Amino acid sequence: MAKYLAQIIVLGAQTIGKAFSRALKQELDFSRQAAARQAASGGGRGGQNTEARNLRTGMTLEEAQNILNLDKLDKEQLEKSYKHLFEVNDKSKGGSFYIQSKVFRARERIEQEMGDKEEKKS
Repeated sequence: MAKYLAQIIVLGAQTIGKAFSRALKQELDFSRQAAARQAASGGGRGGQNTEARNLRTGMTLEEAQNILNLDKLDKEQLEKSYKHLFEVNDKSKGGSFYIQSKVFRARERIEQEMGDKEEKKS
């Protein structure tokens, strides 16, 4: 009986050790990715502004462009895509409120980015 109990304890410790090391490795990978994103967004004050905008809207600029199917930041293309997707996903027409809100947040995020670029130009 004691032999089986010892085997259970050893197997449990091994499993917990593997799970802990996997979680630690994953956390280190996430930290490296976050540092790479910070460096890619310009780092410093510009990177902090980008991160703040990402947190405010809950999505990155790339994600917003993917949602609205935009290749570049163009005001006309943004409005056309936004109107189409917002109307298609109208709840009264059988659409999804969740997707509609994602479309709205994507537009909001892109408009923030476009506003910042206009400020830098002037």
